[in-house]
Amino acid sequence: MKKPILIVMTLLLVVALAVVITTRGDGNALQVNQVGADPLAYSGTITVTGIMAGVSTSDPSIFGIYDIKELQCTTANCQKLYIPVRHQGTMPKIGDEVRVTGSFMKVPQGVVFTAEKIKVMRNHQVGG
Repeated sequence: MKKPILIVMTLLLVVALAVVITTRGDGNALQVNQVGADPLAYSGTITVTGIMAGVSTSDPSIFGIYDIKELQCTTANCQKLYIPVRHQGTMPKIGDEVRVTGSFMKVPQGVVFTAEKIKVMRNHQVGG
């Protein structure tokens, strides 16, 4: 009698653990430097946090984000890693800390993060 109960409890625990592992909330946002080295290693929908750097001059639906840690670099020789984000909607402002949810897509020019949702967390006064 105890063996079937143990099996059922074990299965419930495994299912609960699988749900916790695969569910990503706002607290599980990745940083630009985490995903930038190999963006195609991240499949499916993810959330990335970064600082809005500017809008593409060749495609106004694309803007770049860089890692929050790069705000600490105050010299001209910073080696910032940028991720291009495609978004059909209102663009964030330069210096906005954004949380973008979407997925990476391969395009002829390389890789772009296609955002389904953008949340502006705060603005950091960057630049002159």
